[in-house]
Amino acid sequence: MKRTLRKRVLLVACVAGLSAGLGSCGSNREGEVQVVVPEGASASRIAGILEEKELVGSPRLFSLYARLGGASENLKSGTYRIPAGASWGEILDVLESGAVETIPITVPEGFSAEQIAGLVAEVSGAPADSVVALTMDSLFAAELGVPGPDLEGYLFPETYRVAQGLPARNILRIMVDRYRQFWTSERRALADSTGRTEREVVTLASIVEKEARVVDEMPIIAGVYANRLERDMLLQADPTVQYALGSPRARLLYASIDSVADNPYNTYTHPGLPPGPIASPGEAALEAALQPADVPYLFFVARADGTHEFTRTLREHINAKNRIRDAAVRAAREARAEEARQAADEERESADVPTPDDG
Repeated sequence: MKRTLRKRVLLVACVAGLSAGLGSCGSNREGEVQVVVPEGASASRIAGILEEKELVGSPRLFSLYARLGGASENLKSGTYRIPAGASWGEILDVLESGAVETIPITVPEGFSAEQIAGLVAEVSGAPADSVVALTMDSLFAAELGVPGPDLEGYLFPETYRVAQGLPARNILRIMVDRYRQFWTSERRALADSTGRTEREVVTLASIVEKEARVVDEMPIIAGVYANRLERDMLLQADPTVQYALGSPRARLLYASIDSVADNPYNTYTHPGLPPGPIASPGEAALEAALQPADVPYLFFVARADGTHEFTRTLREHINAKNRIRDAAVRAAREARAEEARQAADEERESADVPTPDDG
């Protein structure tokens, strides 16, 4: 009914417009035109914007058409891409549907809430510090239905498509909604079987996410931490100390660990899991935390390639650390020797090249 009425109004408007020399209701132009409709813009203002973009020949008649067709109160703000030759009816369909232009925003696994806030700030246009404050707002976290203490860990790693200028609060809500989708009834049953709360599962998963460089090792790393928790051993997870320090360090020295000894996120000095997640874990890390591998290991140490060597006892762990350290020293020594050989070869080759003055 509405579409039929629009066609009748459009016919009258086009006839009137053409007779007044105001142009046609649509054209044969190709391509797309970007149109930005401000928040709260009236139909007449939108018509003026469309005229500036050469999509409408007569803003007055277009406003009349929108009003008589019942669309003038339903036009939504946002950034649109409209075909250059679109008819008035097609333009109104787009503006009424709210099918705004979207841009991608990618949240990598292991990003902190502060890092994600920076991405959200770029898209929303809000100041980064205000978005960070929003992610740390416990009341907002409660409103979104996550176990807190804030949004750290609950902004799910994913590539989203959102409208440029969408409020930060809305974007964060979309990310949390995606996180909630992870929690199927089967996964909640798995969490119950581990004896851990949702927050504890996500916290463990966030540590696993930060430790692992190889996805296949995630269940093993989770198994190591599960074993240590079961034995009331300190987790001694370096990523938790990095989180307590507030910025990543290339090497974590004992002095740095001691400097945040009182911080509850320091798992070298505080037993059990930290108070909450330290980053946003992806699906693989969450699955690992829900189903840790049944392994006998209590320790692991990273190799140069990012994989880990897992061990059962402290003595084995120390030996593994020494082996890996010695291997790194040898590799560095060999690399320097190779660089020296290459430099010497290049020097000899340059000495053998004749110059223009050589007879």
